[in-house]
Amino acid sequence: MKKLIKYLLLIIIIGGGGIKAVAQNNTNNKDSVVQLYGVVMTADSLRGLPSVSVIVENKGRGTMTNEQGVFSIAVLKGDKIRFSSVGFKDQEINIPKNLEGTDYSVIQLLVTDTAYLPAYVLKPRPSRSQFERDFVSTNIPADQYEIARQNTDEAKRRVLVATLPADGREAVALQQRQAAARYYYNGQQAPINLLNPFAWAEFIKAWKRGDFKRK
Repeated sequence: MKKLIKYLLLIIIIGGGGIKAVAQNNTNNKDSVVQLYGVVMTADSLRGLPSVSVIVENKGRGTMTNEQGVFSIAVLKGDKIRFSSVGFKDQEINIPKNLEGTDYSVIQLLVTDTAYLPAYVLKPRPSRSQFERDFVSTNIPADQYEIARQNTDEAKRRVLVATLPADGREAVALQQRQAAARYYYNGQQAPINLLNPFAWAEFIKAWKRGDFKRK
């Protein structure tokens, strides 16, 4: 009985210490949360910058400034905050680890990131006649309307019909038509189209198109 009481007392002591440690840890985490807010402005004109990315490094989260450059985000003490915007150099700040209180305000200035392009010299044509010749001979790419007009040209369609192979749908349709014709005259003599005027008309059209020429 005494051993059982000792075990119960030991469990209570250990459990109480664990509860106290968890409560203390939760308190520390709660105290380390900081509400970061402020405004991001240009360094030259002090104008509020909209859509600036406010990123907490290595945490995978962040926010963006509004139209006036104002932002607000919950961070932890010791976090590194990066401000990023197109056309400006990135800036970073650190939240103090020994910060007193739970609020931290900043006014962040971003400096314009200047990009220098390589120099390019514009030279005029040596003479007016050369300019006119080059202007006339310039190859202007065809727009969508011109491409559609070329694709509907009769000569080009003939070339495409003669050169392009049949796709899968056309090949299957031709095979099905041939099979249907064989099944239709199965067990009887198929008609001869030597005296069929429609067959002769199709033959003449095919001859004019050059379907029987050697390729």
